[in-house]
Amino acid sequence: MELQLSPEDIKRFRPSIQRFVEEEYGAVLGDLGADTFLRFCLAEIGPAIYNRAIADAQTCVQERVTDLENICFADERNYWAPNGKGVRRKSVR
Repeated sequence: MELQLSPEDIKRFRPSIQRFVEEEYGAVLGDLGADTFLRFCLAEIGPAIYNRAIADAQTCVQERVTDLENICFADERNYWAPNGKGVRRKSVR
């Protein structure tokens, strides 16, 4: 699976990549260089990050599904109030 970013995302990340390279390495990186570096990162480490995110989401969903009994089930004994008397009804006139 090839990870892709929208042109807007690439444009948004470009200045950050350029600033990082300049501050860390003292080199000026143009738009083409920044875009090439971003594509490299997506191809090289993107799948590992994506797979980790999917695994984390799967773990979270499995934990929620496991806890459904505690979250979603309603008490089936609702007629009798905690004081032992039946549910109060409106008087019919």
